[in-house]
Amino acid sequence: MAGTLFLVATPIGNLEDITLRALRILKEVKLVAAEDTRTAQNLLRHYGIEAHLVSYHEHNKDRREAMLLDALAEGDIALISEAGMPAVSDPGYELVEAAWASGFRVSPIPGPSAPIAALAASGLPTDRFLYVGFVPRRHSDRLLLLQEIAPVDATLVCFETPHRLRESIGDMLDVLGNRPMAAARELTKLHEEIWRGTLVEFVKKWEDQEPRGEFTLVIGGPSKKRKDKGSLDDALNLAFALESEGIPLSQAVRAVAKALGISRRKLYQAAQESRKFSSDSNTAPPTAPNSR
Repeated sequence: MAGTLFLVATPIGNLEDITLRALRILKEVKLVAAEDTRTAQNLLRHYGIEAHLVSYHEHNKDRREAMLLDALAEGDIALISEAGMPAVSDPGYELVEAAWASGFRVSPIPGPSAPIAALAASGLPTDRFLYVGFVPRRHSDRLLLLQEIAPVDATLVCFETPHRLRESIGDMLDVLGNRPMAAARELTKLHEEIWRGTLVEFVKKWEDQEPRGEFTLVIGGPSKKRKDKGSLDDALNLAFALESEGIPLSQAVRAVAKALGISRRKLYQAAQESRKFSSDSNTAPPTAPNSR
Protein backbone atom coordinates (compact mmCIF):
# COMPACT_ATOMS: atom_id res chain seq x y z
CA MET A 1 0.00 0.00 0.00
CA ALA A 2 1.42 3.37 -1.02
CA GLY A 3 2.45 5.58 1.85
CA THR A 4 2.18 9.25 2.74
CA LEU A 5 5.03 11.75 2.93
CA PHE A 6 4.50 13.65 6.18
CA LEU A 7 6.19 17.07 6.46
CA VAL A 8 6.67 17.37 10.20
CA ALA A 9 7.45 20.75 11.75
CA THR A 10 9.94 20.48 14.62
CA PRO A 11 10.95 22.97 17.35
CA ILE A 12 13.03 25.99 16.36
CA GLY A 13 14.62 26.06 19.80
CA ASN A 14 12.43 25.00 22.69
CA LEU A 15 11.78 21.24 22.60
CA GLU A 16 8.34 21.76 24.16
CA ASP A 17 7.17 23.42 20.94
CA ILE A 18 6.07 20.26 19.18
CA THR A 19 2.53 19.05 18.64
CA LEU A 20 1.04 15.82 19.92
CA ARG A 21 0.21 14.88 16.35
CA ALA A 22 3.82 15.40 15.27
CA LEU A 23 5.02 13.07 18.04
CA ARG A 24 2.49 10.43 17.04
CA ILE A 25 3.52 10.58 13.38
CA LEU A 26 7.20 10.29 14.26
CA LYS A 27 6.42 7.17 16.30
CA GLU A 28 4.31 5.54 13.59
CA VAL A 29 6.22 6.10 10.33
CA LYS A 30 8.59 3.45 9.06
CA LEU A 31 11.36 5.95 8.31
CA VAL A 32 12.32 9.53 9.24
CA ALA A 33 14.41 11.54 6.77
CA ALA A 34 16.22 14.30 8.68
CA GLU A 35 18.28 17.28 7.58
CA ASP A 36 20.54 16.81 10.62
CA THR A 37 20.42 13.35 12.17
CA ARG A 38 22.14 14.52 15.37
CA THR A 39 19.53 17.19 16.03
CA ALA A 40 16.79 14.71 15.12
CA GLN A 41 18.23 12.09 17.46
CA ASN A 42 18.22 14.57 20.35
CA LEU A 43 14.55 15.35 19.72
CA LEU A 44 13.51 11.71 19.37
CA ARG A 45 15.49 10.67 22.44
CA HIS A 46 13.90 13.48 24.47
CA TYR A 47 10.46 12.04 23.75
CA GLY A 48 11.47 8.39 23.93
CA ILE A 49 10.87 7.72 20.24
CA GLU A 50 12.77 5.01 18.40
CA ALA A 51 12.85 5.59 14.67
CA HIS A 52 14.80 4.54 11.60
CA LEU A 53 16.71 7.70 10.72
CA VAL A 54 18.33 8.57 7.40
CA SER A 55 19.96 11.83 6.41
CA TYR A 56 18.41 14.10 3.80
CA HIS A 57 20.18 17.41 3.28
CA GLU A 58 21.33 19.86 0.64
CA HIS A 59 24.36 17.78 -0.33
CA ASN A 60 22.74 14.35 -0.69
CA LYS A 61 19.12 15.12 -1.59
CA ASP A 62 19.53 14.05 -5.24
CA ARG A 63 21.06 10.70 -4.25
CA ARG A 64 18.44 10.08 -1.56
CA GLU A 65 15.35 10.82 -3.66
CA ALA A 66 14.99 7.41 -5.34
CA MET A 67 15.50 5.56 -2.06
CA LEU A 68 12.88 7.65 -0.27
CA LEU A 69 10.37 7.19 -3.09
CA ASP A 70 10.94 3.43 -2.86
CA ALA A 71 10.30 3.64 0.88
CA LEU A 72 7.08 5.56 0.23
CA ALA A 73 5.89 2.75 -2.00
CA GLU A 74 6.00 0.50 1.06
CA GLY A 75 4.61 2.82 3.72
CA ASP A 76 4.57 6.23 5.42
CA ILE A 77 7.71 8.29 5.94
CA ALA A 78 8.35 11.62 7.66
CA LEU A 79 10.59 14.48 6.55
CA ILE A 80 11.99 16.85 9.17
CA SER A 81 14.44 19.72 8.89
CA GLU A 82 16.90 20.89 11.50
CA ALA A 83 14.22 23.26 12.80
CA GLY A 84 10.80 24.47 11.71
CA MET A 85 8.86 23.33 8.66
CA PRO A 86 10.79 21.27 6.08
CA ALA A 87 10.89 22.59 2.51
CA VAL A 88 10.58 26.21 3.72
CA SER A 89 14.11 27.65 3.39
CA ASP A 90 15.22 24.08 4.12
CA PRO A 91 15.69 20.96 1.99
CA GLY A 92 12.52 19.17 0.92
CA TYR A 93 10.96 21.02 -2.00
CA GLU A 94 12.35 18.59 -4.58
CA LEU A 95 11.25 15.52 -2.61
CA VAL A 96 7.73 16.92 -2.21
CA GLU A 97 7.53 17.62 -5.94
CA ALA A 98 8.80 14.11 -6.73
CA ALA A 99 6.30 12.54 -4.31
CA TRP A 100 3.40 14.34 -6.00
CA ALA A 101 4.69 13.40 -9.45
CA SER A 102 4.90 9.74 -8.39
CA GLY A 103 1.33 9.71 -7.12
CA PHE A 104 2.02 9.70 -3.39
CA ARG A 105 0.04 11.67 -0.83
CA VAL A 106 1.77 14.58 0.93
CA SER A 107 0.51 15.80 4.29
CA PRO A 108 1.86 18.76 6.34
CA ILE A 109 2.03 18.49 10.12
CA PRO A 110 2.06 22.19 11.14
CA GLY A 111 4.10 23.57 13.97
CA PRO A 112 6.84 26.07 14.84
CA SER A 113 7.89 28.61 12.22
CA ALA A 114 10.43 31.36 12.84
CA PRO A 115 9.06 33.75 10.15
CA ILE A 116 5.49 33.48 11.47
CA ALA A 117 6.58 33.76 15.11
CA ALA A 118 8.66 36.88 14.41
CA LEU A 119 5.93 38.45 12.29
CA ALA A 120 3.29 37.90 14.97
CA ALA A 121 5.51 39.43 17.67
CA SER A 122 6.73 42.36 15.55
CA GLY A 123 3.72 44.63 15.96
CA LEU A 124 3.88 45.33 12.21
CA PRO A 125 0.98 44.67 9.82
CA THR A 126 0.34 40.96 9.34
CA ASP A 127 -2.51 41.03 6.81
CA ARG A 128 -0.08 41.00 3.88
CA PHE A 129 3.56 39.96 4.05
CA LEU A 130 6.35 38.80 1.73
CA TYR A 131 8.75 36.15 2.96
CA VAL A 132 12.07 36.31 1.09
CA GLY A 133 14.07 33.69 2.99
CA PHE A 134 17.78 34.30 3.49
CA VAL A 135 19.11 37.64 2.26
CA PRO A 136 21.64 37.12 -0.60
CA ARG A 137 25.28 36.96 0.46
CA ARG A 138 26.74 39.03 -2.37
CA HIS A 139 26.34 42.78 -2.04
CA SER A 140 25.26 43.23 -5.66
CA ASP A 141 22.68 40.42 -5.43
CA ARG A 142 21.35 41.88 -2.22
CA LEU A 143 20.94 45.33 -3.78
CA LEU A 144 19.05 43.83 -6.71
CA LEU A 145 16.68 41.92 -4.45
CA LEU A 146 16.02 44.92 -2.21
CA GLN A 147 15.35 47.16 -5.20
CA GLU A 148 12.96 44.57 -6.63
CA ILE A 149 10.92 44.24 -3.42
CA ALA A 150 11.09 47.92 -2.37
CA PRO A 151 7.72 48.86 -3.95
CA VAL A 152 5.88 45.78 -2.64
CA ASP A 153 3.00 46.95 -0.43
CA ALA A 154 3.56 44.37 2.32
CA THR A 155 5.56 43.66 5.45
CA LEU A 156 8.87 41.98 4.57
CA VAL A 157 10.25 38.97 6.47
CA CYS A 158 13.74 37.53 5.99
CA PHE A 159 16.60 35.68 7.67
CA GLU A 160 20.14 36.96 8.17
CA THR A 161 23.31 35.62 9.77
CA PRO A 162 25.11 37.62 12.48
CA HIS A 163 28.29 38.23 10.48
CA ARG A 164 26.37 39.85 7.60
CA LEU A 165 23.71 41.63 9.64
CA ARG A 166 25.34 45.07 9.74
CA GLU A 167 26.00 45.21 6.01
CA SER A 168 22.51 43.93 5.14
CA ILE A 169 20.72 46.42 7.37
CA GLY A 170 22.82 49.22 5.93
CA ASP A 171 21.78 48.18 2.43
CA MET A 172 18.14 47.97 3.54
CA LEU A 173 18.31 51.53 4.84
CA ASP A 174 19.91 52.76 1.59
CA VAL A 175 17.38 51.05 -0.69
CA LEU A 176 14.17 50.84 1.35
CA GLY A 177 14.46 54.05 3.36
CA ASN A 178 14.01 54.38 7.11
CA ARG A 179 11.18 51.92 7.74
CA PRO A 180 9.91 50.47 11.03
CA MET A 181 11.48 47.13 11.82
CA ALA A 182 11.64 44.30 14.34
CA ALA A 183 14.62 42.01 14.80
CA ALA A 184 14.24 38.67 16.56
CA ARG A 185 17.13 36.44 17.62
CA GLU A 186 17.21 33.01 19.24
CA LEU A 187 13.43 32.68 19.04
CA THR A 188 11.94 30.33 21.68
CA LYS A 189 15.39 29.72 23.18
CA LEU A 190 16.70 30.71 26.61
CA HIS A 191 18.24 33.97 25.34
CA GLU A 192 15.40 35.02 23.05
CA GLU A 193 15.35 38.74 22.26
CA ILE A 194 13.03 40.82 20.10
CA TRP A 195 13.71 44.50 19.40
CA ARG A 196 11.48 47.14 17.82
CA GLY A 197 12.69 50.30 16.15
CA THR A 198 13.59 51.75 12.77
CA LEU A 199 16.29 50.81 10.29
CA VAL A 200 18.28 53.91 11.33
CA GLU A 201 18.10 52.86 14.97
CA PHE A 202 19.22 49.33 14.15
CA VAL A 203 22.18 50.56 12.11
CA LYS A 204 23.28 52.55 15.18
CA LYS A 205 22.51 49.68 17.58
CA TRP A 206 25.01 47.32 15.98
CA GLU A 207 27.73 49.88 15.30
CA ASP A 208 29.42 49.17 18.63
CA GLN A 209 28.20 45.67 19.52
CA GLU A 210 28.70 42.36 17.79
CA PRO A 211 25.47 40.72 16.59
CA ARG A 212 25.08 37.16 17.87
CA GLY A 213 22.69 34.37 16.94
CA GLU A 214 20.48 33.81 13.92
CA PHE A 215 18.17 36.74 13.11
CA THR A 216 14.68 36.93 11.70
CA LEU A 217 14.01 40.46 10.42
CA VAL A 218 10.56 41.97 9.92
CA ILE A 219 10.47 45.25 7.98
CA GLY A 220 7.45 47.48 7.43
CA GLY A 221 6.08 48.18 3.97
CA PRO A 222 6.77 51.37 2.00
CA SER A 223 5.20 54.66 2.89
CA LYS A 224 2.86 56.23 0.32
CA LYS A 225 5.56 58.74 -0.55
CA ARG A 226 8.02 55.94 -1.15
CA LYS A 227 5.58 53.95 -3.28
CA ASP A 228 4.79 56.96 -5.48
CA LYS A 229 8.44 57.79 -6.11
CA GLY A 230 9.59 57.25 -9.71
CA SER A 231 11.67 54.12 -10.14
CA LEU A 232 14.14 55.32 -12.79
CA ASP A 233 16.29 57.23 -10.29
CA ASP A 234 16.48 54.20 -8.01
CA ALA A 235 17.24 51.88 -10.93
CA LEU A 236 19.97 54.16 -12.23
CA ASN A 237 21.62 54.52 -8.83
CA LEU A 238 21.56 50.75 -8.42
CA ALA A 239 23.12 50.23 -11.87
CA PHE A 240 25.93 52.65 -11.00
CA ALA A 241 26.41 50.89 -7.64
CA LEU A 242 26.82 47.55 -9.41
CA GLU A 243 29.23 49.14 -11.88
CA SER A 244 31.34 50.39 -8.98
CA GLU A 245 31.77 46.75 -7.93
CA GLY A 246 33.38 45.91 -11.26
CA ILE A 247 30.31 44.86 -13.24
CA PRO A 248 30.26 46.40 -16.76
CA LEU A 249 27.55 49.03 -17.06
CA SER A 250 25.74 47.17 -19.85
CA GLN A 251 25.49 44.05 -17.68
CA ALA A 252 24.45 46.07 -14.64
CA VAL A 253 21.71 47.79 -16.66
CA ARG A 254 20.49 44.44 -18.01
CA ALA A 255 20.30 42.93 -14.50
CA VAL A 256 18.56 45.94 -12.95
CA ALA A 257 16.07 46.27 -15.81
CA LYS A 258 15.16 42.59 -15.56
CA ALA A 259 14.80 42.72 -11.77
CA LEU A 260 12.60 45.82 -11.82
CA GLY A 261 10.66 45.10 -15.00
CA ILE A 262 11.61 48.35 -16.70
CA SER A 263 12.92 49.16 -20.17
CA ARG A 264 16.59 48.24 -20.54
CA ARG A 265 16.97 50.69 -23.41
CA LYS A 266 15.44 53.54 -21.41
CA LEU A 267 17.66 52.79 -18.40
CA TYR A 268 20.84 52.55 -20.49
CA GLN A 269 20.01 55.82 -22.27
CA ALA A 270 19.46 57.50 -18.89
CA ALA A 271 22.81 56.17 -17.68
CA GLN A 272 24.63 57.55 -20.71
CA GLU A 273 22.92 60.93 -20.40
CA SER A 274 23.64 61.06 -16.69
CA ARG A 275 27.29 60.22 -17.25
CA LYS A 276 27.63 62.90 -19.95
CA PHE A 277 25.85 65.44 -17.74
CA SER A 278 28.09 64.58 -14.80
CA SER A 279 31.21 64.79 -16.94
CA ASP A 280 30.21 68.19 -18.33
CA SER A 281 29.41 69.70 -14.93
CA ASN A 282 31.93 67.77 -12.77
CA THR A 283 29.51 68.26 -9.90
CA ALA A 284 26.22 66.59 -10.77
CA PRO A 285 25.50 63.26 -9.03
CA PRO A 286 24.71 60.19 -11.17
CA THR A 287 20.91 60.41 -11.22
CA ALA A 288 18.53 60.21 -14.12
CA PRO A 289 17.90 63.61 -15.73
CA ASN A 290 14.23 64.64 -15.87
CA SER A 291 13.10 61.28 -14.52
CA ARG A 292 10.75 62.58 -11.82
